[in-house]
Amino acid sequence: MVLRKNILITGASSGLGEGMARQFAARGRNLALCARRTDRLDELKAAYPGITVVTRPLDVNDHDRVFTVFEEFRGELGSLDRVIVNAGLGKGQPVGKGRFDANRQTLETNFVAAAAQIEAAVGIFREQREGHLAVVSSFSAIRGLPRNLTAYAASKAGISAFVAGTRVELRRTDISVTEIRPGYIASEMSARSGSTPLLTGAEAGARAMAKAIEAEPKMAYVPSWPWVPLSAVMRVLPAGLLAKFS
Repeated sequence: MVLRKNILITGASSGLGEGMARQFAARGRNLALCARRTDRLDELKAAYPGITVVTRPLDVNDHDRVFTVFEEFRGELGSLDRVIVNAGLGKGQPVGKGRFDANRQTLETNFVAAAAQIEAAVGIFREQREGHLAVVSSFSAIRGLPRNLTAYAASKAGISAFVAGTRVELRRTDISVTEIRPGYIASEMSARSGSTPLLTGAEAGARAMAKAIEAEPKMAYVPSWPWVPLSAVMRVLPAGLLAKFS
């Protein structure tokens, strides 16, 4: 296994991003952390004085800024060994109910902005001739889902296809590409969704995410139980039962 010393994580101020940052910090990795809110990034930086932690404010929908921030991080750390594309949004609404604004924001953040982060990361890796790209998709990418998850699932399915194409493009290089599909893990996003079945605790979920990313597989469901077997069920589930996952 290649030791990835310098790790960039987007959306690192809360939820899975913050949890993964803490997991990698505990492993002694240097971190480049960005999010719209920097106060919590600074708190995390102060908690780990034994490693190098650099931070930047970043709204990933400012695509030009994504490229600038990634290059600044590489300049400060000397290299970027792993980039975790994690920043995302989960505020979709049922189609045709007058909330296209929410669905558009979800699609733009989870697909277009994620694509910008992938472009920025892979551009740096091509120059370095190596690196590891890890993209946080979702279990929801497997199928179209109803109600508030329609735009969210579509955005994740789209970025999953983008990641798969990127992997094929880079197959003859020393750049590895991983897609992570989390199940339901406790976070601020899941808290807004109300009661969620099969919910994994935040710390256990972040630990499973970090472990999966360290292994650098092509794709991983996290946690593996129950989401690996459920992924097979999800593909053949009758449409009438899909509401159980939304």
